[in-house]
Amino acid sequence: MNLFRLVGDMTHLLSIVVLLLKIRTTKSCAGISLKTQELYVLVFLSRYLFFFTRYISLYNSIMKLVFIGTSIAIVWYMRYHKVVKQTYNKDEDTFKHYFLILPSFVLALLIPHAFNSVEILWTFSIYLEAVAILPQLVLLQRSRNIDNLTGNYVFLLGAYRALYILNWAYRFYVEDHKVRWIPWLSGLAQTALYADFFYYYIKSWKNRELLKLPA
Repeated sequence: MNLFRLVGDMTHLLSIVVLLLKIRTTKSCAGISLKTQELYVLVFLSRYLFFFTRYISLYNSIMKLVFIGTSIAIVWYMRYHKVVKQTYNKDEDTFKHYFLILPSFVLALLIPHAFNSVEILWTFSIYLEAVAILPQLVLLQRSRNIDNLTGNYVFLLGAYRALYILNWAYRFYVEDHKVRWIPWLSGLAQTALYADFFYYYIKSWKNRELLKLPA
């Protein structure tokens, strides 16, 4: 465990806290993509499917349970909560997210970390996580104004991935000098998807304006 990974994990956790805070306090999921949240459920389930057979540490186990539990809870709120589900922007959340699943799985079969079921599912989760934010970004582009909690959630989610790239670089130079091509390239691709959002987020924060993304 190094500082970059710890801060990255806490940033990821904070992004989820911000999203749950938005849903719980405002009873609204406006501006949040259910498609992206469903993809994250699949990401965490496939990555941590063998949670009970591969113990690493208490910290690692707790974080796995938190990410699985919170991702399922968010989807439940958006689909089934009698008040929250009425605020879901279904007409604007139209990205065909299922088109991202099959290519990610095929890529995991063709370029896995190792040729066994655990590693193929892990690799699949890495590839899928890299593109899972796409429905959310498309939804934000279609929204005229983005509320602060939604903007902060997406910003923290992107910052977490950027911090993880620093974590991998640190591990390469300081710990084992191993090149982890799959998470590195997937992480860079994922961070690149946030570049446009980061620009407008920082610009709106600097100018104290409502966040808006160009169509």
